[in-house]
Amino acid sequence: MSERYGGYDAEDGVGEPTGEAADWYRQGVQLLEAGDPAAAAQLLTKVAQKTPDSAPVLEALARAHFDGGLYEQAVESFAQLAHVSPDDDYAQFGWGLAAAKLGQMDVAVEHLSAAAAMRPEIRHYANALRAARSTLREQTGKKGLADT
Repeated sequence: MSERYGGYDAEDGVGEPTGEAADWYRQGVQLLEAGDPAAAAQLLTKVAQKTPDSAPVLEALARAHFDGGLYEQAVESFAQLAHVSPDDDYAQFGWGLAAAKLGQMDVAVEHLSAAAAMRPEIRHYANALRAARSTLREQTGKKGLADT
């Protein structure tokens, strides 16, 4: 079923959305919240092209990529968010989770460590870091990042 948002066909990505980038952003977030990360990612990609340094746009795009199982794109989007907003703990957390989904456990540990250091009171950051360290130890049999 094709849904149209502001003149934009969310199913096949045909056409340019109408309105302003802020309207596109809101529509993309609505798609994401409605459980359609693929359509959200298509629309939010267009928003990010217009506003490449917008942290809220990059976060929504990264979430859409992650929720849609597009982990390579999620890593890229979370990395871009971290570049734009270096003190964003969620950017580090998402980057780490997406890297873990790709089996890049050394990268996952690095970014999950950063998130946990930034916000030690958030338990799921520490839990994700512990799991990534454990997986890294199992995969490599090495110490190093896994034990720092």
